[in-house]
Amino acid sequence: MISLEEVRQAGERVRQVAVETPFSYAPKLSETTGYEVYLKKENLQNTGSFKIRGAFNKIASLDEAERAKGVVAASAGNHAQGVALGARHFGVPATIVMPETTPLTKIDGVRSYGAEVVLHGTNYDEAYAHAVEYAQSRGLVFVHPFADDCVIAGQGSIALEILQKCEAPDAVLVPVGGGGLISGVALAIKALSPKTRVIGVAAEGAPAMKLSFDARKPIDTTGVRTIADGIAVRDTSPVTLAYILRYVDDMVLVSDDEIANAILYLLEKQKLVVEGAGAVGVAALIHKRIDLPEGAKVVTLLSGGNIDVTMLSVIIEKGLVKSYRKMKLVVTLVDKPGSLMRLTEILKEAQANIVQIGYDRTSLDLKFGDAYVSIAVETKGKAHQETIKELLRQNGYRFEEEH
Repeated sequence: MISLEEVRQAGERVRQVAVETPFSYAPKLSETTGYEVYLKKENLQNTGSFKIRGAFNKIASLDEAERAKGVVAASAGNHAQGVALGARHFGVPATIVMPETTPLTKIDGVRSYGAEVVLHGTNYDEAYAHAVEYAQSRGLVFVHPFADDCVIAGQGSIALEILQKCEAPDAVLVPVGGGGLISGVALAIKALSPKTRVIGVAAEGAPAMKLSFDARKPIDTTGVRTIADGIAVRDTSPVTLAYILRYVDDMVLVSDDEIANAILYLLEKQKLVVEGAGAVGVAALIHKRIDLPEGAKVVTLLSGGNIDVTMLSVIIEKGLVKSYRKMKLVVTLVDKPGSLMRLTEILKEAQANIVQIGYDRTSLDLKFGDAYVSIAVETKGKAHQETIKELLRQNGYRFEEEH
């Protein structure tokens, strides 16, 4: 295993490309949870993720002959950009294998750093297998996203920055996928602040490392499904599991709904754009997955901010509905002049702002002479929505609420 000194050396190296990201107290989150919460904002890191640290440290550790040949990596996002930027810094040829389903924006982001992109396979595992074969057949260095000591040391540099700002936190919450981040962070935390609890947070849809942590041995899963694509890892690495079993105190799971709530919470309350993987620690806090004494000093690591804008829009939309700030109704009307106008007048009386409307008179389950009006309105909470629905009932409307 690596030493604290190797983490410190990595920290010195990564300063060439990585910024010391902000570390700040989160008053609203503290009030919500009952803890004294601090945020380490790696979502504001160069390339938008902590991954630049480990990738750069790995490339920096290569000898001249290895660099001259070039490096290969497999990734659908953050690791790809980290390797590409690190390779560009040293003038090293880089090839990144990405799944064929990777969004064009991510592909363009990697290419903007000068790396060659090879599209292969329908998922990460197929891209990974191709990348390993590609590197071996050409004698290139494969930069693993997490199961590599140099990568782990680079990620551990985050812990040094945390402890410079907060000398002895009661707990540090770290996202867990493949385990490279928490391996480096936990090693450094335990070396410098042994009483600090290190708690990993994984997604319910990618539970391999949590299952392995509980069983004390590697357990792989048959598949993954989570909005936290940055930690959507199917199989357990024995390399990182060894670090985790030695240095990590606990591991918890959060659901996709909880992750989505945390993304929206950070956007609204903290004015931070954070991807699903980066938001799992906050999800664990606001949904009471962590059991610590009241007032405990807790650091939550926001590991990245590279969320797809389409996913973000879906999360916002669902969040508005769940928090009673938006309501979707399908109202049955008599299909005649003035019917729709009367409906909108009732909504106006209820001070509900219409933001979307559709009119359907051809559905097979409609009686002749009727129409469906699908309507979305902005509302001011649960009580306001109940008032709107009661007004509709009083005026004889039949309706169903969409969720």
